[in-house]
Amino acid sequence: MIKINENYLKLQASYLFSDIAKRVGAYQEANPDQTIIKLGIGDVTQPLPQVCTEAFHAAVEEMARAESFRGYGPEQGYDFLREAIARHDFQARGADITPDEIFVSDGAKCDTGNIQEIFAADIAIAIPDPVYPVYLDTNVMAGRTGQYRNGRYEGLYYLDCTQANGFVPEFPDRPVDLIYLCYPNNPTGATITKAQLQQWVDYARENKALILYDAAYEAFISDDSLPRSIYEVEGAQEVAIEFRSFSKTAGFTGTRCAFTVVPKQCAAYMQDGGKQLLQPLWHRRHTTKFNGVSYPVQRAAAAIYSDEGRRQVKALIDGYMQNATLIRNAMTELGYTCAGGENSPYIWIDGRRDSWAFFDLLLNEAGVVCTPGAGFGKCGQGYIRISAFNSHANATKAMARIKKALA
Repeated sequence: MIKINENYLKLQASYLFSDIAKRVGAYQEANPDQTIIKLGIGDVTQPLPQVCTEAFHAAVEEMARAESFRGYGPEQGYDFLREAIARHDFQARGADITPDEIFVSDGAKCDTGNIQEIFAADIAIAIPDPVYPVYLDTNVMAGRTGQYRNGRYEGLYYLDCTQANGFVPEFPDRPVDLIYLCYPNNPTGATITKAQLQQWVDYARENKALILYDAAYEAFISDDSLPRSIYEVEGAQEVAIEFRSFSKTAGFTGTRCAFTVVPKQCAAYMQDGGKQLLQPLWHRRHTTKFNGVSYPVQRAAAAIYSDEGRRQVKALIDGYMQNATLIRNAMTELGYTCAGGENSPYIWIDGRRDSWAFFDLLLNEAGVVCTPGAGFGKCGQGYIRISAFNSHANATKAMARIKKALA
């Protein structure tokens, strides 16, 4: 008799974005002539930078010739990309990260879900609330939680992120082993200061904990005083693994390329208390279960580190941030309290009502799709998230519709 992993049955019946798609589909069917403006799911809308498409084409041409054809590449990523990442994303900001500490993958979502495989099943986990659902659901699947009751899973430590603490949580009041942090934050758009991040690193070092740090939105930071990597603070290489993505940085959501940094000093512990370096474990997991990102995609990713590539990426980011400023200003003028929209492409809005009710209001009265905060956790109830990922023309039109609907 084949048995299933019954932990999957603990998961909630539907995924947040599936629920959104069903409601949007029903609305579109009932209103076939209405144009819907989607400012919900965090998918980019602008094309890849030209340097990326040119590098993509050139690499495909290489694959078409016998003398330059490439088969299986290194699972960890080609040296040309890993070296560019180490030099520009870390060493240029004073973080001593080397190419062999970088593992190229097909998405930060995959890596943040897969990384938990190298840890024991009985560890204590601290997860922010509200939170990007993948952190939570993959640990449910792995059996690290109890049942779902009253809006939360038993057996997890939830880090409440609220307006009162600026969406940067307080330290756990009991021992935890694994801590998820994401800044700039998805969904709240909040950022963390270097001093605050140093406190979390110090906490992890003192308590033999490990931080999983999702920095997928670091490219949107324009305030130079804010850290773009956890490795900009002292001691982080001992207690933190960082996840990055080209999806939002350079529009790779459909192209798929990201990377995870596991420093050689980073360690966890065995049952007998002995220290175990994590890089060899992740290296083994990565090379066993992953065959690498395609050569053309990696060439396209590497192109963003050229001088022209950096200019083109900045133009993309600036365009989305122009939308973010527009959205934040419009919602503030309507009297709503907002977080994010500064150093982040997400605007987190206190709707002063049920999240799904506000979602339905904006969909039905304005034809605009947002994301209900309740889908990100108990602390998200009453909020919505609006994404800046659209054209400026659509963002302008959306806010005009919203102003009319909420007037």
